[in-house]
Amino acid sequence: MNRRGTQGGRLGDTSASEASAANVQHSPASEGKAPRTARGQRTLRKILDAALEEFGEKGFSEGSIVGITSRARVALGTFYTYFDSKEAVFQELVRDMSAQVRDHVAPVLADATDALDGEGRALASFLEFVRTHRQVYRIIDEAEFVDPEGFRKHYVTTAERIAARLQAGKDKGEIATVESPIATEVEAWAIMGMNVFLGLRFGVWGKDPPDEVTRVANHLLRRGLQA
Repeated sequence: MNRRGTQGGRLGDTSASEASAANVQHSPASEGKAPRTARGQRTLRKILDAALEEFGEKGFSEGSIVGITSRARVALGTFYTYFDSKEAVFQELVRDMSAQVRDHVAPVLADATDALDGEGRALASFLEFVRTHRQVYRIIDEAEFVDPEGFRKHYVTTAERIAARLQAGKDKGEIATVESPIATEVEAWAIMGMNVFLGLRFGVWGKDPPDEVTRVANHLLRRGLQA
């Protein structure tokens, strides 16, 4: 991803119930093409999964609808039953990947002992997700040019969730407060940026134990860099 990577790792800051509600409100299909049956929903899922493989391997420019339908083992016409174009399925894939990261991380937050412990658990969960979904970096990277609105929303909403969690920690006295009207936002974007590159280095490129990466990163958050 422009080395700005995927969604900063800590996308899973919402509860499982909130994530489920979001999925109910929005169908990945193009407008007016939402599946009405369970079978249709399964077919739509197959197309999105195939699009992830196609774009993740070839990129948006070289990827094709024929390649997607071939991977999904569905007819070309079936693709257009759910999506208007290659751009449309790519846009929905960006949203879908963001939601998958969020849903993967959300359960671990419930066991956090405090705000910063939650950050560590979220990072570890994100690293595990990235190792089995490495395409997410390429998808989000290309979204900057294929789907600028989705690209921006991906990061802005992630930072907002992190900021809300940090603020909750401050309200409980678990996190120090810096006297600045933009302090929490700056902190949220900094953490998100850190997660992006940790995911790239230790999730995509490396195989170091997530717990060890998390331990070092959490020490940085708790102590800062001052000697």
